[in-house]
Amino acid sequence: MRVSRSGVVFAACLTISSPVLGAPVTFNTALPIGGDQFVARAVVVSSRSGADPGTTDRDLSATALISVLGYGVTPRLAMFGVLPYADKDLDVIVGASRLSRSASGIGDVSLFGRFTLLQRDQPGRTFRVAPFIGIKAPTGDNDERDGLGRLPVAVQSGTGAWNAFCGVVATYQILSLQVDGQVSYRVNNEADGFDPGDEVRLDGSLQYRLWPRTLGSGVPDFLYGVLEMNLVHRDKHEINGATDDNSGGTTLYFAPGLQYVTKRWIVEGVVQLPVVENLSGSALETDFVVRAGVRFNF
Repeated sequence: MRVSRSGVVFAACLTISSPVLGAPVTFNTALPIGGDQFVARAVVVSSRSGADPGTTDRDLSATALISVLGYGVTPRLAMFGVLPYADKDLDVIVGASRLSRSASGIGDVSLFGRFTLLQRDQPGRTFRVAPFIGIKAPTGDNDERDGLGRLPVAVQSGTGAWNAFCGVVATYQILSLQVDGQVSYRVNNEADGFDPGDEVRLDGSLQYRLWPRTLGSGVPDFLYGVLEMNLVHRDKHEINGATDDNSGGTTLYFAPGLQYVTKRWIVEGVVQLPVVENLSGSALETDFVVRAGVRFNF
């Protein structure tokens, strides 16, 4: 049986843990972490929500450093831990004055497991399906205050509640491109009278190899063009048992970007832009989200 040189390159890639291959930037992938290997990821996320349909001219900005560590328990089972640190600032008009309220600190830690349920490998291509399930622990402070009193929920570092999430992600990769899709659901529980709405997401990602145009011998570096889609629906909040009609809704993001992939590390970045926002009442609209990060495997 004849095996092409490009097929040999891809087979060599599969013997190394997943960071040698492309991956979505805004969500997870079904590609594996090698057994007894680690993947570390650091992502800086900067966002702004300043399109306020109400009368208080709210402007919410946030910058977060998200640290992720993944471990391949077996070739099929991987465990992940996620630790965010965020700096948030809310500007709002109260009466005749414009006030700024801010907070920074460690957020809620997430722990989850991902299991490869379906694996189909052929020369030059692979297809994986992997369900995942996890929890978010209330490690962040949800009672931060300033001179005006307790900060709004949107500015707090943590939620104060134990939450759960689950979903399934699928990945199809050939030599020139990779396609990923994910559906997930997050249960957000009540804490201190505030019950944020649950969240359901549908995500998609296309990574197309821009360079090298043709593959030679060995395991080369890769430059991918990335285009991702995120459809996010959030239920309305409840405050002390009453529904907040100025919360919840559906947003569709498109996220173009680039990803540079080597044998041991990845550098990547995307800009998430809302193209459709169907929000309830005076819920604050998103202007943009920028994500830039690096991944290592060891």
